[in-house]
Amino acid sequence: MHTTEFLCVVRIQCASGRSYFFAARSYNAGMDQYFHNPRCSKSRGALALLAEHGVQPQVVAYLDTPPSKAQIREIVRKLGLPARALLRTGEDAYKDLGLADPALTDAALIDAMHAHPILIERPIFVRGDRAVIGRPIENVLQLL
Repeated sequence: MHTTEFLCVVRIQCASGRSYFFAARSYNAGMDQYFHNPRCSKSRGALALLAEHGVQPQVVAYLDTPPSKAQIREIVRKLGLPARALLRTGEDAYKDLGLADPALTDAALIDAMHAHPILIERPIFVRGDRAVIGRPIENVLQLL
């Protein structure tokens, strides 16, 4: 028998009034993944949009279960962007840690994101060998 430990359940209510429930688990590279902050309206909206298209990814509540440095590197690779593009520049930690310094390496930025997951841009939808940042939320449809 196969069992999975769930960390939380996320409820998304679409504009149509339908509700969708997603169970957030730990990272598993073998399926669609959605790095989600349930307090973020863009993150909730993009997840609802995926649900309306019949996609129910593994939801990773990344503030509660931060991805490892290796997982962040893999997300950056799948995005095809530099690590800096994954940073939330408006967060206090961005300023406090001096992350605007252009001399910082991708490794240093990934270390900061791992230590302070609030710095990771959201939402991120990962499907197979590709990933997108869901800003605007319609970006998630690029991988369908």
